[in-house]
Amino acid sequence: MARIPDEEIERLKREVSIERLAEARGVKLKRHGADLIGLCPFHEDHSPSLVISPKKNLWNCLGACRRGGDVIEWVMRAEGVSFRHAVELLREDHFLLAASSRPVKSSSVPKLPAPVSRDADDRALLLQVASYYHETLKGTPEALKYLEARGLKSPEMIEHFRMGFANRTLGYRLPEKNRAAGAELRGRLAKVGILRESGHEHFNGSVVIPVFNLAGEVVEMYGRKITRGLRENTPLHLYLPGPRRGVWNEEALVASKEVILCEALIDALTFWCAGYRHVTASYGINGFTDDHRASLRKHGTKRIYIAYDRDDAGERAAQSLAEELLAMGMECFRVQFPKGMDANEYALKVQPAAKSLGIVLNKAEWLGKGQRPTVAMSEGKLEEAAKEKITEPIEANTEEQSDLPLAAESAPPLSLAVSPTSDVPVEVNGEEITITQGDRRYRVLGLEKNTSLGMLRLNVLVTRGESLHVDTFDLYSSRHRMLYAKQAGEELGVKEEVVGRDLGRVLLKLEDLQREQLKKTLEPGKEEIQLTEEERAAALGLLRDPNLLGHILADFERCGVVGEETNKKVSYLATVSRLLPAPLAVVVQSSSAAGKSSLMEAVLGFLPEEQRVQYSTMTGQSLFYMGETDLKNKVLAIVEEEGAQRAAYALKLLQSEGVLTIASTGKDATTGRLITHQYRVEGPVMIFLTTTAVDVDEELLNRCLVLTVDEDRTQTQAIHKKQREAQTLEGLWARQERAEVLRVHRNAQRLLKPIAVVNDQVRDLVFPDRMTRTRRDHMKFLTLINTIALLHQHQRPIRTDTRNGKTLEYIEATAEDVKLAWELASDVLVRSLDELQPQTKRLLLLLDEMVSEQCQQLKMERSDFHFSRREVRQYTAWGDSVLKKHLHRLEELEYLIVHRGGRGQSFVYELYFERDSESGKPVLPGSCHYDEKKSRLEGGWTPSSHRQVAGVARGGHGKESSVLARQNGDFRVNPEKITIPAAKEKTVVQAVVRTVSGVR
Repeated sequence: MARIPDEEIERLKREVSIERLAEARGVKLKRHGADLIGLCPFHEDHSPSLVISPKKNLWNCLGACRRGGDVIEWVMRAEGVSFRHAVELLREDHFLLAASSRPVKSSSVPKLPAPVSRDADDRALLLQVASYYHETLKGTPEALKYLEARGLKSPEMIEHFRMGFANRTLGYRLPEKNRAAGAELRGRLAKVGILRESGHEHFNGSVVIPVFNLAGEVVEMYGRKITRGLRENTPLHLYLPGPRRGVWNEEALVASKEVILCEALIDALTFWCAGYRHVTASYGINGFTDDHRASLRKHGTKRIYIAYDRDDAGERAAQSLAEELLAMGMECFRVQFPKGMDANEYALKVQPAAKSLGIVLNKAEWLGKGQRPTVAMSEGKLEEAAKEKITEPIEANTEEQSDLPLAAESAPPLSLAVSPTSDVPVEVNGEEITITQGDRRYRVLGLEKNTSLGMLRLNVLVTRGESLHVDTFDLYSSRHRMLYAKQAGEELGVKEEVVGRDLGRVLLKLEDLQREQLKKTLEPGKEEIQLTEEERAAALGLLRDPNLLGHILADFERCGVVGEETNKKVSYLATVSRLLPAPLAVVVQSSSAAGKSSLMEAVLGFLPEEQRVQYSTMTGQSLFYMGETDLKNKVLAIVEEEGAQRAAYALKLLQSEGVLTIASTGKDATTGRLITHQYRVEGPVMIFLTTTAVDVDEELLNRCLVLTVDEDRTQTQAIHKKQREAQTLEGLWARQERAEVLRVHRNAQRLLKPIAVVNDQVRDLVFPDRMTRTRRDHMKFLTLINTIALLHQHQRPIRTDTRNGKTLEYIEATAEDVKLAWELASDVLVRSLDELQPQTKRLLLLLDEMVSEQCQQLKMERSDFHFSRREVRQYTAWGDSVLKKHLHRLEELEYLIVHRGGRGQSFVYELYFERDSESGKPVLPGSCHYDEKKSRLEGGWTPSSHRQVAGVARGGHGKESSVLARQNGDFRVNPEKITIPAAKEKTVVQAVVRTVSGVR
């Protein structure tokens, strides 16, 4: 058993307090001079006979026990354990957990936590034992000094190979065999070879080197006895019982096609610590196993350097093994150490070890037939090894000294180090790249920002176990790499050279990834999805349907969207307009939970994934840095307009100009100087927004068709009915059929192509020109016509026209297209009341009543009737300041048209608003109808590009105003709240105003 260092024993006697031990067992102590007295816990004591001397940290019983001693004696007596067990308990400080105040003669209850679990299988059991031995080694100075004496001083080596030390303390942590759990656990440990039949630890007093397979399982263990005074014939080298299993450091065979093969693991570790990581070992001169043979074949090993001991047994074993390996098709070389030496002894005596081992490797003897092949072993830091001076503190016979390599002898350049980049394991997860090197894991961020070769400024995080180091630096800078390697080596407990070599491999791999990334960036976009004949036929069948829009509405119903016919038609057509040079834009505006998002999702579901881009939010400059063609002829959908507020300027530009450009300052990849980079994002793109906000950027809304979700009770009832049907068997089948419906529509959208549309039907079209906002509304109307024609392109002949040697292809819009566009526009563009504040809205309706009455009495057209502010003040009895404010708002929204007045008056008004006399719905002023024969709009037109929100504007969605109530688009005056007598009686108008929730 490994001896406990005297220093450790003295430390425990000095640092652990006897007073604390006694109090932990329930002894109540009283001060008696310089000492403490109390009842002795080790016999029946009625008068205090236990004396404790805090100054000397000793105890003594003056009663029946007549015992005494130090803290170790106390624990042995109290817990019923051996001297070694007591020391382990004091190390762990477990004496404070004593459950009983009574001492025991011999304890069978473990006082320390068990390092192995009963439910673990054999492989897991071995791994748990190896982990316990590993922790034991790190706390055993005697074992660490032995490794240092053998030249194995690397903390990285201990961690990488999970080396350990067995000091018999494993048994202290196991239940005794007289207990069921103890018998079972000890029996299983004996079965795997950790315990012997006697119950003693098999590797007691040994440095333990576990052998792992590539899956990380322990398949073998090697133990090297290090204690002195062993009995004669005690074996120094131990293995688990049974045949030798596994290949130590098999990962070296995976990484390299040339391998150093040693006779013993200590020799192999010597090479490893000197920087030669492509090393493995047999288990003695007769320990080359079938596992070794299979692994060499499996990993394609081509060259082997046999580094067996230079004694007679080693020579015979090396020669025999070489013949076998040559027959297997592998090149073999014999490493020539001085006679009688092994690798470890030679490396200790000829310093530096990296240089001396490099020389004997390069001068290895060729064991095959014919001419020696040209080979060169290398390690990056050893390329100049021949220039270093070798110290040779060797005391040996003169005839043996001739075998030692001399410093003056030239050695060929060493070669074995950096693995090919193809062998470097790498994982790419989005912008995060992970490269694993041994037990070190490198996480790299920022490669996508390095857009030119010769530029690799990255954030590199390296972890090893629980240690880590992170920094951002230029991988092409040797100074930066050297500083990173130095700091990371200190943090991780590995050599600086190891991290340096890792960074070299990481650099080469990242260069490969950067080239691939740049190549993909420069490549053209993805090829179009190819449709099968059946898919193409089904899509064309849809596009050639004479009742195409009716078919589309029916498919909306099949997909679960009820009602909202106008909104569905307009939204669907707007997405088709993405193929036009100036597409439409749509804002769906409603109260929360009214169904605006459902409408958007339903419409987007009809589009192929590659033709739509959907975001929840956008930053101010996000659009400017997209790929040049990432949005071209696509739909850009933003779930909530609030998430696009910072990008509103870019959206307006994209809609109006069809292109975005930005100049940004950045560093030149070659010179590092600041230069101006230009970015360009091309349209056209169709913009699709939803919002619950009342105050939306009017400049953005002016460019959009604003749709209002139907929030009436009948629509809610229809939705509830559809939701209930979805729970039935028919609903289940409908969900199954939905995928096929969407597949046909997506394929149909793929068959639609950008093509010019000629519209001769609108040459004589008359559109209102008395309002500046109609300049944009007129273009929306014309675009809607062209979109309808574009959707029907597979039903229209493609015509051509040639002028000046150039030919244009186009399709023509029909009268039916114009009529349908007018029907949709008249419904969408007219609904504009709800942008008004409640008081402004009341004034508008009062003006409508006044103008209607006066025109009826005077028998004149509404467009010919003008009135002054004074007449309005007399009719409504409103104060002048309040009236000015609301009249000005109606002017801004162009419900009032201002004309120059006469007789000293500054101006007069014309009302540009009208309600249907029967339904009360707002209508286009004058007689508005579409004449198919004349292809013109008769009468006035009141389009609007302002928002239309269901319910009361600025007063909460879906609530009724105290003065106005909207039912199915019907705006009526509440007779209980407003009284409007005939204008000719000039009676004061009485208006009862009630505060509306949410109105400022």
